[in-house]
Amino acid sequence: MPEPLERRSPSPSGRGVGERAGAKRTQVQRARSLRNQQTDAEARLWYHLRAHRFLGLKFKRQQPIGHFIVDFICQQCDLVIELDGGQHSGQQDYDAQRSAYLQAQGLRVLRFWNNDVLNETEAVLDQIRRYCTDETLSLSPNPSPARGRGERDE
Repeated sequence: MPEPLERRSPSPSGRGVGERAGAKRTQVQRARSLRNQQTDAEARLWYHLRAHRFLGLKFKRQQPIGHFIVDFICQQCDLVIELDGGQHSGQQDYDAQRSAYLQAQGLRVLRFWNNDVLNETEAVLDQIRRYCTDETLSLSPNPSPARGRGERDE
């Protein structure tokens, strides 16, 4: 039987095991809450991305990554999609730090304004499509014979 959390030795980070589990649980709860309180722009984009509807790719929404929660992620394309509303106009430094952290994790970050998602949905989807198609083609283990040795047509 495991020791009670209070008696376990601390983790290398200096925080106890219980604290680390509590922080993760809080992130997951916050992500769930965000999923239930999505904006109109998030709902619009999610309609197109969910259930493998978009190029057969799996997207997740409101996903914890480190100490951040990203709006949408496709791990197959190493792509994070962030939607920004009016509140983001005053927090460019925070968004830049967030993007830098995500890029250090090997992820590419695409940002769109909520207005663009709501008013120009197809243009937003085209940008996402171009990125995902280019990335997935370059990662394809078996290039099609029409493409030769995996070189892409430009």
